[in-house]
This record gives sequence, structure tokens and C-alpha cells, in this order.
Amino acid sequence: MKNIIGTAVGAAIDRRDGDSGIKGAILGYFASGAVKTVAKLGLLAAVGAGAVSLAKRASR
Repeated sequence: MKNIIGTAVGAAIDRRDGDSGIKGAILGYFASGAVKTVAKLGLLAAVGAGAVSLAKRASR
């Protein structure tokens, strides 16, 4: 469902420029997947930083 929304939004944005919207639909499809991946990596980095901080605090 998320990919469908990203595709529709990308196509609508691309059509504003007078294009057919196909390029925007493709970019929207991949952007929605990229956002999901980046969010997972950000969460992993935050958990890792918390673990490092906790380990430093425990070693004092």
C-alpha cells in the first residue's frame, strides 16, 4: 500500500511539470522503499549509540 501511495504522489508531482508522470511514478516507488530502509538504519544507529553510551556509563 505504501508503494502505491508513493507512486501516485510521484506521478502527480511529475505531471505538474507537464510530463507524463511515468518518471515521477518510478521515482516515487523507489523513494518509498528508500525511506523505509533509511528509517531502519536510523533506528539501528540510535539503538547502537544507546548501547555504547550505556556500556561507557557502566564501566565508570
